[in-house]
Amino acid sequence: MKPTRRNFLKQSAMGVAALSGAIGTTGFSLQKHQFSMEEKYAVLDEAAAKPVLKTSLFPEPMIIHSLELLRYKDNFICRVRTNDGHEGISVGNNMQLISLYPIFTHRLQPFFIGKDARNLEALLDEVYVYQSNYKLQNLALWVPLATIEFAILDLFGKSTQKSMGEVIGEIHNPQVAVYRANNYRGKSAEESIEKIVQNVAETNAKALKFKVGGRMSHDADYPADRSDKLIPLVRKTFGDNMVIYADSNGSYGVEEAIRIGKLMEEQRFDFYEEPVPFDWYDETRQVAQALNIPIAGGEQEPSMRNIRWLIANDAVQIVQPDMFYFGGMIRSVKVARMAQSQGLPCVPHISGSGLGYLYMMHFISTIPNAGPYHEFKGFNSEIPFECLTSTLTSENGVVTVPSGPGLGIEIDPDFINKHEPVKA
Repeated sequence: MKPTRRNFLKQSAMGVAALSGAIGTTGFSLQKHQFSMEEKYAVLDEAAAKPVLKTSLFPEPMIIHSLELLRYKDNFICRVRTNDGHEGISVGNNMQLISLYPIFTHRLQPFFIGKDARNLEALLDEVYVYQSNYKLQNLALWVPLATIEFAILDLFGKSTQKSMGEVIGEIHNPQVAVYRANNYRGKSAEESIEKIVQNVAETNAKALKFKVGGRMSHDADYPADRSDKLIPLVRKTFGDNMVIYADSNGSYGVEEAIRIGKLMEEQRFDFYEEPVPFDWYDETRQVAQALNIPIAGGEQEPSMRNIRWLIANDAVQIVQPDMFYFGGMIRSVKVARMAQSQGLPCVPHISGSGLGYLYMMHFISTIPNAGPYHEFKGFNSEIPFECLTSTLTSENGVVTVPSGPGLGIEIDPDFINKHEPVKA
């Protein structure tokens, strides 16, 4: 069967609500004929405006007494405490915070002290304006802010004995089917396929994603002709039953992106991620219009407004907010809801640092329009923790989401105590 956007939506089995009840789970191609852009934007805005945090779970004020960023070597932990003794912990995106921690301490930390944590959604809007932080919008702002949000959500979960997913919604997906992601650019097609086979075998995943192009490379491959050889080789190696995704990381201009996309269509791939640079919005739409394979995007996107445009203009058919890069779960839930309003799935990206995969799992657990498979890069073995409700391993391609309070794990207190406060 030829891959189409309709087939991807069927595969994800979303059961999402339609625009005004008129669009089913398989048919965003219907919406662009039946609804004006003004109507579409109105529906997107309504979806994004709905509250996310279940504040009814915490009727009493939760005043933030302290908010710390702690560091041990290259690991960063955020710890938040309230006046009445509640505590939450998060582990940051260490690859980014090693450069961005001054933004945490100078631009974000002072704002939250003395605030009622129950007002978190409003606080996210207010801190965006505080000290003109909006001028920093991108990873520079959103990664430190997501680190704070995750600690507060952990605090909420621990104080109510609810999982992080239950604090921001209902649990729709207690388990997550995974796809095995890999990156072997620089190796030949033959060398790459050997590594890809090994990765998939480790998890017994039923889906995989591999890299094409040279990463923001202006049509250059790395090495030359690798992608043309690897695209059919992956299908030949894994057979017709494997779900296959490919990611170009913005490697191509429009013409080459379409050519590569047609090769993927011939091999019945299931989505094509970032065919052109992520901020080439109209060019992304041009590629999507020329191909049948679903286009995925959103990993690098920092702007709610721009994601709104991409969805409304049918430039992407799978939305991929990153829990850290987009500023946390609350903002990402709003993106998932916008996608759901248009009958589209959400397949979030996860940056491979710290405990990012755990945050992504809790997010997936609570969105009804989660895609069929989600990115898996394994867990950070350098952070000692215990999880009583999940093995956190892929069992026949499926990982169980922790159901304990907050993040659902207990980080070794001795490890936490090795960390020292980062000073402004």
